[in-house]
Amino acid sequence: MVGLIGKKIGMTQVFDENGVAIPVSVIQAGPCPVIQVKTAERDGYNAIQLAFAEVRPTRADLPTLGHFRRAGQPPHRYLAEFRVDNPGEFETGQTIDVGIFKDVAKVNVAGRSKGKGFQGVVKRHGFHGGKKSHGSKSHRVPGSIGMAAYPAKVLKGQKLPGRMGHRNVNARNLKVVEVDVENNLLLVRGAVPGARNTILRLTAVSSE
Repeated sequence: MVGLIGKKIGMTQVFDENGVAIPVSVIQAGPCPVIQVKTAERDGYNAIQLAFAEVRPTRADLPTLGHFRRAGQPPHRYLAEFRVDNPGEFETGQTIDVGIFKDVAKVNVAGRSKGKGFQGVVKRHGFHGGKKSHGSKSHRVPGSIGMAAYPAKVLKGQKLPGRMGHRNVNARNLKVVEVDVENNLLLVRGAVPGARNTILRLTAVSSE
Protein backbone atom coordinates (compact mmCIF):
# COMPACT_ATOMS: atom_id res chain seq x y z
CA MET A 1 0.00 0.00 0.00
CA VAL A 2 1.15 3.53 -0.73
CA GLY A 3 2.25 5.72 2.17
CA LEU A 4 1.97 9.39 3.03
CA ILE A 5 4.10 12.34 4.08
CA GLY A 6 3.07 13.85 7.40
CA LYS A 7 4.03 16.25 10.15
CA LYS A 8 4.21 15.60 13.88
CA ILE A 9 1.74 17.80 15.76
CA GLY A 10 2.47 16.56 19.27
CA MET A 11 1.32 14.03 21.86
CA THR A 12 -1.86 13.65 23.87
CA GLN A 13 -3.98 10.87 25.31
CA VAL A 14 -7.31 9.29 24.45
CA PHE A 15 -9.48 6.87 26.40
CA ASP A 16 -10.68 3.49 25.20
CA GLU A 17 -14.09 1.93 25.91
CA ASN A 18 -12.82 0.71 29.29
CA GLY A 19 -11.65 4.18 30.36
CA VAL A 20 -7.96 3.31 30.02
CA ALA A 21 -5.76 6.23 28.93
CA ILE A 22 -3.77 5.56 25.75
CA PRO A 23 -0.78 7.82 24.93
CA VAL A 24 -0.94 8.81 21.27
CA SER A 25 1.06 10.88 18.81
CA VAL A 26 -0.99 13.22 16.62
CA ILE A 27 0.23 13.37 13.01
CA GLN A 28 -1.03 15.58 10.22
CA ALA A 29 -1.00 13.02 7.40
CA GLY A 30 -1.39 14.56 3.97
CA PRO A 31 -3.25 15.36 1.86
CA CYS A 32 -0.52 14.58 -0.67
CA PRO A 33 -0.94 15.15 -4.43
CA VAL A 34 0.71 12.73 -6.84
CA ILE A 35 3.40 14.69 -8.70
CA GLN A 36 4.96 11.91 -10.77
CA VAL A 37 4.24 8.26 -11.59
CA LYS A 38 7.30 6.11 -12.32
CA THR A 39 7.11 2.79 -14.13
CA ALA A 40 9.56 -0.07 -14.56
CA GLU A 41 9.48 0.31 -18.35
CA ARG A 42 10.46 3.97 -18.33
CA ASP A 43 12.28 4.49 -15.01
CA GLY A 44 13.44 1.02 -13.99
CA TYR A 45 11.10 0.70 -10.99
CA ASN A 46 7.49 1.33 -10.00
CA ALA A 47 6.85 4.25 -7.66
CA ILE A 48 4.82 7.39 -7.17
CA GLN A 49 6.14 10.74 -6.03
CA LEU A 50 4.06 12.59 -3.45
CA ALA A 51 4.27 16.21 -2.28
CA PHE A 52 3.44 17.83 1.04
CA ALA A 53 3.15 21.37 2.46
CA GLU A 54 2.20 23.81 -0.30
CA VAL A 55 4.33 26.98 -0.60
CA ARG A 56 4.08 30.22 -2.55
CA PRO A 57 5.48 30.10 -6.11
CA THR A 58 8.01 32.77 -5.12
CA ARG A 59 9.56 30.27 -2.69
CA ALA A 60 10.50 27.80 -5.45
CA ASP A 61 13.10 27.93 -8.21
CA LEU A 62 12.23 27.59 -11.91
CA PRO A 63 13.07 23.86 -12.29
CA THR A 64 10.89 23.07 -9.28
CA LEU A 65 8.04 25.20 -10.63
CA GLY A 66 8.24 23.37 -13.96
CA HIS A 67 8.20 19.97 -12.24
CA PHE A 68 5.01 20.82 -10.35
CA ARG A 69 3.44 22.59 -13.33
CA ARG A 70 3.62 19.37 -15.34
CA ALA A 71 1.49 17.74 -12.65
CA GLY A 72 -0.91 20.69 -12.55
CA GLN A 73 -0.03 21.40 -8.93
CA PRO A 74 1.36 24.41 -7.03
CA PRO A 75 4.86 23.97 -5.58
CA HIS A 76 5.24 22.11 -2.30
CA ARG A 77 8.06 22.07 0.22
CA TYR A 78 8.58 18.29 0.51
CA LEU A 79 8.73 15.42 -1.97
CA ALA A 80 8.97 11.69 -1.30
CA GLU A 81 8.74 8.51 -3.34
CA PHE A 82 6.79 5.41 -2.38
CA ARG A 83 7.24 2.09 -4.18
CA VAL A 84 4.03 0.58 -5.56
CA ASP A 85 3.20 -2.65 -7.36
CA ASN A 86 0.54 -1.14 -9.61
CA PRO A 87 1.52 2.34 -10.86
CA GLY A 88 -1.30 2.20 -13.41
CA GLU A 89 -3.80 2.86 -10.62
CA PHE A 90 -2.37 6.33 -10.02
CA GLU A 91 -2.24 9.48 -12.13
CA THR A 92 -0.55 12.85 -11.69
CA GLY A 93 -2.67 15.40 -9.87
CA GLN A 94 -4.51 12.74 -7.88
CA THR A 95 -4.75 13.49 -4.15
CA ILE A 96 -4.10 10.83 -1.53
CA ASP A 97 -5.32 11.50 2.01
CA VAL A 98 -5.23 9.83 5.39
CA GLY A 99 -8.23 7.71 4.45
CA ILE A 100 -5.84 5.07 3.05
CA PHE A 101 -5.12 4.09 6.68
CA LYS A 102 -8.79 3.49 7.53
CA ASP A 103 -8.47 -0.30 7.49
CA VAL A 104 -4.82 -0.45 8.58
CA ALA A 105 -3.96 -1.82 12.02
CA LYS A 106 -0.31 -0.73 12.26
CA VAL A 107 2.03 1.74 10.54
CA ASN A 108 5.74 2.47 10.35
CA VAL A 109 6.73 6.08 11.04
CA ALA A 110 10.15 7.32 9.91
CA GLY A 111 11.69 10.69 10.70
CA ARG A 112 14.65 12.60 12.16
CA SER A 113 15.17 12.24 15.90
CA LYS A 114 15.76 15.25 18.14
CA GLY A 115 19.31 16.60 18.00
CA LYS A 116 20.89 16.78 21.46
CA GLY A 117 24.28 18.24 20.55
CA PHE A 118 27.60 17.03 21.94
CA GLN A 119 26.98 14.77 24.95
CA GLY A 120 29.07 12.73 27.35
CA VAL A 121 29.08 8.98 27.79
CA VAL A 122 26.57 8.96 30.66
CA LYS A 123 23.80 10.54 28.60
CA ARG A 124 24.86 9.23 25.21
CA HIS A 125 25.58 5.59 26.07
CA GLY A 126 24.10 5.12 29.54
CA PHE A 127 27.39 4.70 31.46
CA HIS A 128 26.77 4.59 35.20
CA GLY A 129 29.67 6.93 35.96
CA GLY A 130 32.31 6.72 38.64
CA LYS A 131 32.10 6.78 42.42
CA LYS A 132 30.20 9.62 44.06
CA SER A 133 32.27 9.40 47.24
CA HIS A 134 34.30 12.30 48.58
CA GLY A 135 37.72 12.48 46.99
CA SER A 136 36.80 10.76 43.74
CA LYS A 137 37.61 12.75 40.63
CA SER A 138 35.95 10.34 38.20
CA HIS A 139 32.21 11.00 38.13
CA ARG A 140 30.93 11.25 34.56
CA VAL A 141 34.07 10.56 32.53
CA PRO A 142 34.50 7.49 30.30
CA GLY A 143 37.59 6.25 32.12
CA SER A 144 40.79 4.87 30.67
CA ILE A 145 40.71 3.74 27.04
CA GLY A 146 44.45 3.20 26.63
CA MET A 147 45.86 -0.03 25.24
CA ALA A 148 49.04 -1.96 25.97
CA ALA A 149 52.10 -1.86 23.72
CA TYR A 150 50.07 -4.08 21.44
CA PRO A 151 47.82 -3.10 19.72
CA ALA A 152 48.73 0.39 21.00
CA LYS A 153 45.61 2.02 19.61
CA VAL A 154 41.99 2.77 20.46
CA LEU A 155 39.77 0.13 18.89
CA LYS A 156 37.09 1.24 16.45
CA GLY A 157 33.61 1.46 17.89
CA GLN A 158 34.75 2.59 21.34
CA LYS A 159 31.87 4.33 23.12
CA LEU A 160 32.98 7.91 23.70
CA PRO A 161 31.46 11.38 23.96
CA GLY A 162 30.12 12.82 20.72
CA ARG A 163 27.20 14.27 18.85
CA MET A 164 23.91 12.67 19.87
CA GLY A 165 20.58 12.45 18.09
CA HIS A 166 19.51 13.97 14.75
CA ARG A 167 19.47 10.58 13.06
CA ASN A 168 17.00 8.82 10.81
CA VAL A 169 14.77 6.71 13.05
CA ASN A 170 12.03 4.31 12.00
CA ALA A 171 9.38 3.56 14.65
CA ARG A 172 7.88 0.25 13.55
CA ASN A 173 4.51 -1.39 14.12
CA LEU A 174 2.76 1.52 15.83
CA LYS A 175 -0.91 0.79 16.43
CA VAL A 176 -3.38 3.05 14.62
CA VAL A 177 -5.76 4.39 17.27
CA GLU A 178 -7.86 6.80 15.20
CA VAL A 179 -8.09 8.15 11.65
CA ASP A 180 -9.68 11.61 11.28
CA VAL A 181 -10.20 12.05 7.54
CA GLU A 182 -12.01 15.37 7.90
CA ASN A 183 -9.03 17.02 9.63
CA ASN A 184 -6.28 14.89 8.00
CA LEU A 185 -5.12 13.57 11.37
CA LEU A 186 -3.70 10.18 12.27
CA LEU A 187 -3.42 9.08 15.91
CA VAL A 188 -0.92 6.30 16.64
CA ARG A 189 -0.09 4.71 19.95
CA GLY A 190 3.22 5.76 21.50
CA ALA A 191 5.92 8.18 20.44
CA VAL A 192 7.22 8.97 16.96
CA PRO A 193 10.65 10.40 16.05
CA GLY A 194 11.47 14.08 16.27
CA ALA A 195 10.15 17.23 17.87
CA ARG A 196 6.94 19.04 16.95
CA ASN A 197 6.64 19.89 13.24
CA THR A 198 9.09 17.14 12.25
CA ILE A 199 8.34 15.79 8.77
CA LEU A 200 7.49 12.08 8.85
CA ARG A 201 7.16 9.26 6.34
CA LEU A 202 4.18 6.99 7.00
CA THR A 203 3.79 3.51 5.54
CA ALA A 204 1.30 0.77 6.33
CA VAL A 205 2.48 -2.50 7.85
CA SER A 206 1.47 -5.53 5.83
CA SER A 207 -1.03 -7.77 7.61
CA GLU A 208 0.59 -10.93 6.18
